[in-house]
Amino acid sequence: MKLYRFLTGPDDASFCHKVTAALNQGWSLHGPPAYAFNADTQHMLCGQAVVKEVEGTDYRPEMKLSEQ
Repeated sequence: MKLYRFLTGPDDASFCHKVTAALNQGWSLHGPPAYAFNADTQHMLCGQAVVKEVEGTDYRPEMKLSEQ
């Protein structure tokens, strides 16, 4: 089964750590990162899609993808 997640966060080191943790858990980058400016908070936000192939289990909508 192929899993998909879209990681988001502020444009700072915490976002880089989030993506790094996912990569070290077997996830792979999927496409380029995305950036957006939040005019209310005056901060940049980042997003990065990641995918992972998991054998021996079937997809269920209630599964927590971050724990796979």
